[in-house]
Amino acid sequence: MQLDIVVAFFILGALARAVKSNLQLPPALYQSLTIFLLIAIGLKGGTALSQHASPILLPQSLAVITLGIAIPLIAFPLLFRFGQLNRTDSASIAAHYGSVSVATYAVAVAVLESRGMPYEAYFPLFVVLLEMPAIAVGIALARQGGEKVRWGPLLHEMTCNQGIVLMSGSLAIGYLAGEQVNSIMPLFGDLFHGVLALFLLEMGIVAASRISDIRMAAPFITAFSVLMPLVGAALGGALAHLLGFSAGGIVLLATLGASASYIAVPAAMRTALPDANHGISIAASLGVTFPFNVLVGIPLYLASVDWLSKTQ
Repeated sequence: MQLDIVVAFFILGALARAVKSNLQLPPALYQSLTIFLLIAIGLKGGTALSQHASPILLPQSLAVITLGIAIPLIAFPLLFRFGQLNRTDSASIAAHYGSVSVATYAVAVAVLESRGMPYEAYFPLFVVLLEMPAIAVGIALARQGGEKVRWGPLLHEMTCNQGIVLMSGSLAIGYLAGEQVNSIMPLFGDLFHGVLALFLLEMGIVAASRISDIRMAAPFITAFSVLMPLVGAALGGALAHLLGFSAGGIVLLATLGASASYIAVPAAMRTALPDANHGISIAASLGVTFPFNVLVGIPLYLASVDWLSKTQ
């Protein structure tokens, strides 16, 4: 399979870090790229939602939320019983893996579009829906061990963080604006792949810098960071198949199931579980799982769907 061009920029960033280059994007530019991607994904999803909204979206959405609840419930006992982590750390890491990575989703979309592979364009709705259930499950699991939670600040962080506000707000704007969206899509549509390439260049640098953090963690965490995405991908892909999604939709839900949050959930967990070892969570999700999905996972999910379509 030919390497996708946006993924090549991720590899370039990782190589630059490996050879100790001084290559680095200005923090303000990285923040701007993040905002751009969140708005672009939301707008595109809102426009598609206005065109394809139907009653079937309700059961699909409930099924996707169930996926977001199931994954941390699977991850927690693996971390707590087999990994021998304490309850708070296990719950925090499980929440990261039950939530999603918008960047990983964006890479999957770019790969599908480069192949001309159609998918359900209202998928950004599912991205938004998958942000919060895992946080709630992680907190509930931690509270079983007596962990106290400050609910006021937490609820604010869960519902008003940058990712939720921008994606849900852009989704609503795209849904309500109708054809007016076309006036700004030359920016948020035509430039999407170029902006994603720059974003992945920085992500390659950051991910490579986390390798030393994961080395200090137990070997179990490294193995978990690779195997848990495969479990999540299998669950997401199977659910997408049961829901009757297209081949592209199966790849996207598998990718969402496999991804791990490294932006929204860390912020929420710092508020909810201040005693957790947040460094391990970030090192696992960003240092191992993100590059695994970008370099190995997404091509694997695509190949699996292609193989299954040929055998049917």
